[in-house]
Amino acid sequence: MMNPFCSFPGRNPPGYGAFQHEGSPWDVPIPVRMLRNLRATTIISITVNSIFREDKHMEPLKIPRMTKAEYDALIERQYVSRIAFIGDGYPYIAPFMYVFDKKYLYFLSSRYGRKMEYFAANPQVSVEIEEYTPDLSSFTFVSLQGMLREVQDPVQKTNVREQFAAMIKKRRLSSNVLSAFGYSPRDPVEVIVREERSAVWKLVGVKDIVALRNG
Repeated sequence: MMNPFCSFPGRNPPGYGAFQHEGSPWDVPIPVRMLRNLRATTIISITVNSIFREDKHMEPLKIPRMTKAEYDALIERQYVSRIAFIGDGYPYIAPFMYVFDKKYLYFLSSRYGRKMEYFAANPQVSVEIEEYTPDLSSFTFVSLQGMLREVQDPVQKTNVREQFAAMIKKRRLSSNVLSAFGYSPRDPVEVIVREERSAVWKLVGVKDIVALRNG
């Protein structure tokens, strides 16, 4: 009677298969049922290993962080930010122009709207400033988490308002921007300094800064 586990050169008995043992010069005969189980186990092992290998290749590219000098330069180059307030169940984001004295960010806010309500309820905010090319081949941003405080000192308020008027003139911005501060576009820019129709806010107590750039 033929031994069902014996090996034949180049073939195997009906109903059996042979598994070529890596590095061995002979066939190690294994029953088909066992071979099928072995193949299933091998496939699972290969699949799991492939997943782990793919996971390694799928690790996201992390955008480099900017140095303080780099994000300070970004803040100085720009003049429009976005401020996220803690709203009623959802964050509330609004655009704000700003001036930067190399230490603090200052904002002018018209004295109406949801931003005033949310500021009064909770002055904790996140301020974001960004810069990018039209085709997005280059982009940077900085996010600062801190608190807004209304400036009350008359001298400091006047100084900040003068900085805003000077910035608008230097950048040759449209007179329409005055409406963002509660003034008429028909008013001269100097009205920002003369009439307090807007509040002056200062970002203080910054707890965290995230500044990233591509490349």
